[in-house]
Amino acid sequence: MKKFLGIILTITITIILLTGCKTNNEAVKNSDIGGNEKIKIGIIQPVEHPSLNQIREYIIIGLEEQGLKEKVEIIYKDAQGDASNINTIVSQFVGEEVDIIVPIATAPAQSAAAATKDIPIVFAAVSYPLDAGLVADVDNPEGNITGVSDAIDVSQIFDLAMELTPEVKSFGFIYNAGEVNSVSAVEKAKEYCEDKGINYIETTITNSSELLQASQSLIEKVDAIFTPTDNTVASAMPVLAEQARKAGIPVYTGADSLVEDGGFATVGVDYTVLGRQVAAIIRKVIEGVEISDIPVETLKEYATVVNLTTAKEIGVEILEEQLREFRIVE
Repeated sequence: MKKFLGIILTITITIILLTGCKTNNEAVKNSDIGGNEKIKIGIIQPVEHPSLNQIREYIIIGLEEQGLKEKVEIIYKDAQGDASNINTIVSQFVGEEVDIIVPIATAPAQSAAAATKDIPIVFAAVSYPLDAGLVADVDNPEGNITGVSDAIDVSQIFDLAMELTPEVKSFGFIYNAGEVNSVSAVEKAKEYCEDKGINYIETTITNSSELLQASQSLIEKVDAIFTPTDNTVASAMPVLAEQARKAGIPVYTGADSLVEDGGFATVGVDYTVLGRQVAAIIRKVIEGVEISDIPVETLKEYATVVNLTTAKEIGVEILEEQLREFRIVE
């Protein structure tokens, strides 16, 4: 009798273990893509600004292009530039049991990764996911997180600067030192300048309200400005762009949207492409592909973008052959 009870107990424990061990996207797997139950996707931004807004817009467009418009429910929230709001929003997503969390930018991605090991996370625009501690291997992401990096090739941006404005002898870097992606990009910019014998000065800010004073002070000391894909700067990019135009100096940026906001030029991120890449990964998750089988992607296309209006205002001539090669915004 004891032996029989032991067998029953073993079987019971085995069943509990098997039913309790869920993959990190089982909830999504159980949501029939052809069924009536909508898949809840929680999207979070740290702040509203054109770059991040464009990513969100093209994630949604990408989902529509993937045929998922009627199959998903988008829950969007932004932290309004307040870091404490990020954790609150992520906790709400976890409490509401959304099926997928889509954090846009590094800080929301880090918060989501800390908050849940069960809900699939597909990040967007995390420049350096290894440095941010999100994954240990971009090719085989462990746990429940993958996504699309917006890492920029800083050397290409500075090569463009040397082509368009060869007279530049000094750069000013302006960024938020609290953003991991910005710190990494600026370190690469320093390496480039040191290798080429170019002087540089760096100025850091903690919020967008500091940008006006910081930019005015920096512009007086340098020939050109570089700002990476920094969310704090991006949220007030027109302020920096206006001060630089008044002084007649170029602002090189990490993203095309910052050039559209008045910066001078970039070899940078096209966020419309990035948004669509994120949407394609979301579809894979919905279809039941394991996160570990979805490598972290980098951007598939970079754009050389020049703001022609800014070029005219700061007195930089763009040659005819360059006009044919570059994407021009005005």
